[in-house]
Amino acid sequence: MTAPISIQMTVNEQSISLEVQPDWTLLHVLRERLGLKGTKSNCLEGECGACTVLVDGLAVNSCLYLAVRADGKRITTIEGLAQGETLHPVQQAFIDHGAIQCGYCTPGFILAAVALLDENPHPSDEEINGALAGNICRCTGYIHIRQAVKSAAAKGGQIG
Repeated sequence: MTAPISIQMTVNEQSISLEVQPDWTLLHVLRERLGLKGTKSNCLEGECGACTVLVDGLAVNSCLYLAVRADGKRITTIEGLAQGETLHPVQQAFIDHGAIQCGYCTPGFILAAVALLDENPHPSDEEINGALAGNICRCTGYIHIRQAVKSAAAKGGQIG
């Protein structure tokens, strides 16, 4: 067994220090070590986007992102978007537009949309499609998801 590596990161605005194995993914650490179950495990190959989180504001597939790379980084998961009882504008838009059915893919879509809107507050339809291309949904047909992102953009759906 390889010796563990100490890392420090900020997860949902909370400073975290822990030891990880060199081959652990950020997905594993978030779900199994930190108990943040909103980040979903699905394909484990970076194909579906269900495990999308923000690393220093960029959408990444946490199933492919080694936890050791998160050392010194700021991680945002779906659990970290709401401010108390107030949902993030993108979360609210997904509810308002019926962009959720089974809900399994929803956290990944929301975080990909947040990353897009933080970088580009007024994206075109093509830019929305491009930002969401790495996320797969088997239930909604994507129309309501795109409408939710456009609505959040119109209302200023940025984190900060």
